[in-house]
Amino acid sequence: MKPQYLVSTCLFMLIIGFNSHCFSQKLDSEKLDAITEKYTSASFPLLKELLSIPNDAYYPEDIEKNVQWCEKEFAKRSFTTTRIPTATVPLLLAEQKHKRAKKTVLIYLQIDGQPVDTTRWFQESPYAPTLKKKNANGDWEALPWQNIANYDDDWRVFARSASDAKGPVAMFLTALDAIKSSDVTPNYNIKVIMDFEEELGSPHLPEAVLKNTELLKADMLIIFDGPRHITNQPTLTFGARGIATLQLTTYGPNVPQHSGHFGNYAPNPALRLSKLLASMKDEEGRVTIDGFYDGISIDAETEKILKAVPDNEAQIKARLQVAETDKVGSYYQEAIQYPSLNIRGMQSGWINEKVRTIIPGWARAEIDVRLVLESNPERLIRLIKEHVEDQGYLVLNREPTKQERLEHAKIATITYEISYQSFRTDFDSEVGLWLTKALRTAFGKEPIRIRMSGGSIPIAPFVTTLNIPAVTVPTVNRDNNQHSPNENLRLGNYREGIKTMIAILAEKL
Repeated sequence: MKPQYLVSTCLFMLIIGFNSHCFSQKLDSEKLDAITEKYTSASFPLLKELLSIPNDAYYPEDIEKNVQWCEKEFAKRSFTTTRIPTATVPLLLAEQKHKRAKKTVLIYLQIDGQPVDTTRWFQESPYAPTLKKKNANGDWEALPWQNIANYDDDWRVFARSASDAKGPVAMFLTALDAIKSSDVTPNYNIKVIMDFEEELGSPHLPEAVLKNTELLKADMLIIFDGPRHITNQPTLTFGARGIATLQLTTYGPNVPQHSGHFGNYAPNPALRLSKLLASMKDEEGRVTIDGFYDGISIDAETEKILKAVPDNEAQIKARLQVAETDKVGSYYQEAIQYPSLNIRGMQSGWINEKVRTIIPGWARAEIDVRLVLESNPERLIRLIKEHVEDQGYLVLNREPTKQERLEHAKIATITYEISYQSFRTDFDSEVGLWLTKALRTAFGKEPIRIRMSGGSIPIAPFVTTLNIPAVTVPTVNRDNNQHSPNENLRLGNYREGIKTMIAILAEKL
């Protein structure tokens, strides 16, 4: 082409809206690494600011500050934002349209975090992001924040939600800044839905999705959440278990009684609860309730997919410091294909410095049931209730009355909530192939592809109501202490998370 024609063509394209390089640039590996490094370093003030905003969903006034922050930051990046009202705090939708886009990608981000026990954090506050590195003794020691300008990949930022899941939010915003500076424009429209009650089980999400199907309409869903595979290699997860929760209470005397006066006489609810819980599982951790695992089978093709994940069983046991594992499955990936029944907490009477010589008035267990597609959650709850009844208990959904206490030797109260179902997406779906290609481009190798994670994320309402496939792109380090004191984000994962998201934004769909 003659020079004058090339100039004319470029001028014409500028007039009709193309960028200054005639076409949106494609990032090669070298440029991708350079721009990732540049914008990672530039983004640390953003990360610190975001992590400094308290985000416990039990405090709506703090959540409002997070909503406003997200509105401001997405508006800076040319997104329009819409609050989707719920009975408590809103969801926030941010949208950016691109010329000639034929597809729309919906992205899910979680903004709220777990409650905190400040006495168990080894720093001023869980909301005072602290840079730390390991010292010669293997302990984490704090560094001046300004040292982050010359960070090491193994240094970490300690703060609530550093990994779960404000870290990925900062990664995504940074990736948007990076592609804009590189004249890279996605060839698809972007919708971002922000959830401010995920740690409460997203109780209002299903209704909000149902009421706003047109507003949320998209062709596929990406979830930026969760830790990579334990090897810390680039990972895609194509499903997640759902979750239901139960509270189980047994009763003894109407108020705690002196164990000297009434020991050997008044039934102890803690003992009864212990025996009741023990009746639900065998010695190898398998649920013994009839029909609990019905409908789940691992065929040869599924077995091949599961065994392609490079788990090291010895390493997993060493990390957990357990000599043996439950036998629901014969290896980790198989185990998480089944529904689980987990005792997540127990309470009765007093312990430690508050211990008393009493027979408690009640005992309580909090249980979570992880759900899989093949299992109906209502059916599983019913099976648990029927099992308790088979042990001789009157099962109620409230506290017993005095008359009921006098007429029934064994009484249990069961209340429950089904938060959301599981989901699974095929590896060879459009979204699966697209994301696999993006990560392959970014890292020069195939990502680890996991059929289903053991944890739960509230994605089922999008998958079922909007009828779209979903894939999770995890980025954070697995040893991040999420939900626990001293949650942290490894800076090498933060950098590679930004790289991952730049690659996805640049990959043509």
